[in-house]
Amino acid sequence: MSTKLDIYTTKRRGRVLNSLFTAACLLATITCVLVLLGLIWNIINQGQNWLDWDFIEHLPSRFPEKAGIKTALWGSIWLIGLTALFSVPLGVGAAVYLEEYAPRTRWRKLIQLNIANLAGVPSIVYGILGLGLFVRALAFERSVLSGALTLTLVVLPIIILASQEALRAVPDSIRRSAYALGATRWQTVWYQVLPASLPGIMTGVILSLSRALGEAAPLLVVGAMAYVPFVPEKLSDEFTALPIQIFNWTSRPQEEFHHLAAAGILVLLVVLVSMNAVAVFVRHKYGKKIRW
Repeated sequence: MSTKLDIYTTKRRGRVLNSLFTAACLLATITCVLVLLGLIWNIINQGQNWLDWDFIEHLPSRFPEKAGIKTALWGSIWLIGLTALFSVPLGVGAAVYLEEYAPRTRWRKLIQLNIANLAGVPSIVYGILGLGLFVRALAFERSVLSGALTLTLVVLPIIILASQEALRAVPDSIRRSAYALGATRWQTVWYQVLPASLPGIMTGVILSLSRALGEAAPLLVVGAMAYVPFVPEKLSDEFTALPIQIFNWTSRPQEEFHHLAAAGILVLLVVLVSMNAVAVFVRHKYGKKIRW
């Protein structure tokens, strides 16, 4: 009788603790969502009256009514385009090699561990590395190329890990079936594994580039300028970016520049949400074509 009572008491205590933990998690989630909605609502109230087409087309200015984000927007486009050009082939190629070709040795485990650790390194550390390697050692100076290569270092470990997870999700039966029909390893990877893992890879790539778009710390270290009166036209040009321009406006004492910063945040949010929407669309569209 005592044993049954102890079991009943333990189960009851477990249900109570489970309910309390669920309530605490729900409360934390609701709190975070409400704070986020409050911040977004505050930004919309501050920036909506300053957000128009002239704001997109005008160059930066020390006069708030004439200031715009044209150079910052185009600088971000340059950075993200070059970062994608550098990081996607390297990241996906490294993931394919590690998952499909590399033997399961201690060296592979060591490399895998280092990649996982690099994915958690603060971005400002990559900025310091970019300053020492690209700006000074390779003499690329404070150019668009230096900024893009630094952002490539930031997102490369994330792309590798995301691509590896997508490749692991492909069943081994597909690989064995291809080998049974006489396909080589390269043919199996190119015609079977990569198409099947494409939704996961593309999702990881787009989300990684979205993170790079919002980075300010590594660009500040590399030397992104707060004021650039021209749109970059070549890789050696100086540059600015949306996060840098927003940071510059928020540091100004005039209230009008704070409203400009809110308008710039809205533009950045629209770009980020659009990129995330593309990731969801790609995953949904190509995921329906996969039948395992």
